[in-house]
Amino acid sequence: MKIPPARIYAATLNFPAPVIKFSVEGVSNVHKPTQEQIIKFFHENTVIDFMEIDVVPTPDGEARLELCADSRHANLYSMAHGGVLTTMADTAMGAKCLALNKRVVTISLTIEFMHAVMTNTPRIMTDAKVLHDGRKTMVCECRIVDAKGKLYAKANATFFVIGKLLDDDIT
Repeated sequence: MKIPPARIYAATLNFPAPVIKFSVEGVSNVHKPTQEQIIKFFHENTVIDFMEIDVVPTPDGEARLELCADSRHANLYSMAHGGVLTTMADTAMGAKCLALNKRVVTISLTIEFMHAVMTNTPRIMTDAKVLHDGRKTMVCECRIVDAKGKLYAKANATFFVIGKLLDDDIT
């Protein structure tokens, strides 16, 4: 029996790990990526590795980004460069969308810096959440805080949905 080309192609793909099913406001059988898949997303982002930003699993089954700013992250004033903090926020918000099974790209992003992250500042971390989960766009916000909750920066972004991480027909 001849195998159709589509089946041959599908057989050669490296499919993602098993998924966890959960319910969203009465909608059942929605697929959610596992924590391992979300962390893998972070580690496949070469910018995160280049900037030596840490990926830390969270109790809710997702992950956040953390950074101890040092001279490699600093501008001329011994503060973490705004681009480093913006990259952290953008990536954390994108991963929050990924946790809802949506692959996204950034349309627009704004960030406000409340306090300087000096190179001797204790570890900072991201706290991202989805504000709008649409079919074609998503809106998120991200706070960059320290362990005591001090707010260093707040970002908002709009993302374009380019696809899903996991197929709907996985049973």
